[in-house]
Amino acid sequence: MNKTNLARIIFITGTDTGVGKTLLTGLLLHHLRQSGCHALAMKPFCSGSRADIEFLRAIQDGELTPDEITPFFFAEPLAPLVASRRHRRLVSVPAVVRHIRRLSRRCQCLLIEGIGGLLVPLARGFMVRDLMARLQCQVIVVSRNRLGTINHTLLTVGALKAIENKGVKVVLMSHKNEDPSVKSNRRILAELLVPTPVWPVPFLGANALRLKAVKRNRKKMQKSLARILA
Repeated sequence: MNKTNLARIIFITGTDTGVGKTLLTGLLLHHLRQSGCHALAMKPFCSGSRADIEFLRAIQDGELTPDEITPFFFAEPLAPLVASRRHRRLVSVPAVVRHIRRLSRRCQCLLIEGIGGLLVPLARGFMVRDLMARLQCQVIVVSRNRLGTINHTLLTVGALKAIENKGVKVVLMSHKNEDPSVKSNRRILAELLVPTPVWPVPFLGANALRLKAVKRNRKKMQKSLARILA
């Protein structure tokens, strides 16, 4: 592997918190690694629980330490700007970018899971969207496949037009309790977002974030995951 070159960087953001970013990141990470691509994943900012950090660490076989995966962790479930002020901890944007660049030199593809949505404040005058702009990376927008997702997804993709990136894709994550909109959401979003591709991911079970489940579901979804990454 040529470590002098930066990896392909894919930023996985969401229309909100709890939409399925971590699950999709895990599926894509496992798929890439099983397909022969040396991929790593990180979540630069994380609040409230270390579960997402441990999940990502397990899927990449402990190759990164928890601090490498998440250099800025806050125990309270708060936006990073709020949490950092509460603890009087400086969030250095240049340091975050340097950390990401260092990891990108250690792999062929680096997946970055965002926190919340595009406009979550990370530091004063700096939001998730601004971090994407610094990286000029590919972006995957994760949405809930339920009533309301059309509005939330259009707002998010529209907000991405303000920054340079290397392409945007939308992934609709289904959940256990489906409503009637599930049957039409993908079709309508694909129509309204042309040429942005919209891919569906079915409900994968209540325990989908377990390592065994990720490995099992990756086998079932190989073609879909390959299309999302293409």
